[in-house]
Amino acid sequence: MRFGFDIDDTLINLREHAFHIYNKKLNKDVGLEVFHQLKTVEIHEAFGMDKVEGGKMWTSLLEEIYFTNCPAFDGAIEFLNGLQAEGHEIFYITSRPLEYCPRTKEWVKNLGFPVKDEHFFCGMQDQEKINIIKDLKLDYYFDDKPAVLETLRDIPTKVYVKNQSYNKEINIPRVNNWNEFNIY
Repeated sequence: MRFGFDIDDTLINLREHAFHIYNKKLNKDVGLEVFHQLKTVEIHEAFGMDKVEGGKMWTSLLEEIYFTNCPAFDGAIEFLNGLQAEGHEIFYITSRPLEYCPRTKEWVKNLGFPVKDEHFFCGMQDQEKINIIKDLKLDYYFDDKPAVLETLRDIPTKVYVKNQSYNKEINIPRVNNWNEFNIY
């Protein structure tokens, strides 16, 4: 079988990692209960910033957010390594900016995810993911973003959403915890 995965907030806990960085940089102590109530992918509202201010802060911190100690979700690394051990093909499809692709691939490998260079796709816009997913003829695909998931409704690929506070309204099968998830 062919499995495709988004990375940020599907396999790794990027937004929560960024939330902690924002607290530190802004010298604030906004609690995780606020984070878990956010209805948007963006986290700036929790810190009283508008979209422009939030976008500037996110961009200024990308290196730190992407390449420091952001943890994988519990069980994600083991789940993907288990799939590979069973002989399945694993593909990564991330819309991280193109200039971060080589470092992202190495960073993901260093975390312990099974990565083949030719199975790593990076640098596209969210709405372009569907073309890669179709071209790869994936059997399964996992993502967190509503904007991406909405484009995948009418394809034969079995799609799963990694549960997040901002995607509760999407009515497709969910991954709540990688340790408890079973594809079979």
